[in-house]
Amino acid sequence: MREIVQLGAEALRKKAEAVGDVHDDDIRRIIADMQSTLAGTQGVGIAAPQIGESRRIIIVASRPTPRYPHAPQMEPTVMINPAFEPLSDHKEKDWEGCLSIPGIRALVPRYREILIRYTDQQGNFVELKLDGFVARIFQHEYDHLEGRVYLDSVENNRDIFSEREYFKLMEGC
Repeated sequence: MREIVQLGAEALRKKAEAVGDVHDDDIRRIIADMQSTLAGTQGVGIAAPQIGESRRIIIVASRPTPRYPHAPQMEPTVMINPAFEPLSDHKEKDWEGCLSIPGIRALVPRYREILIRYTDQQGNFVELKLDGFVARIFQHEYDHLEGRVYLDSVENNRDIFSEREYFKLMEGC
């Protein structure tokens, strides 16, 4: 398990480097570290820059947790050199948090439906459609590969809440 770098760390603001050989021992180690680090959190995804590795690798792992009680269940999926395109111009605002920015939630606009492409751990090219919460996770993690964090996409500072106020708001819903 690795330390998750926090907002302000240079690793979160650099564009990550593409992975050449998915079978490289260093890449395998980074993926294993990402998997064990994510498993030790209540997060639903992680990007290599969050453990200080400037590589284009993300894991999307939607699951219900205290942080995201209504998240759909899916197997953790390693995505190497991911890319996406929106399937429409329609965006939805919804709540996001980040393991690298603890204690804060914000409303972030994201594409509702996207087509993603990536290479899996075996070197196979994968293309599939994502929508809703899982599409949101993908876009959030993809932003980390571009040197962005979710707060960069907030439209209005009033959409940023402390996690305590966020949970009070959710209790009322």
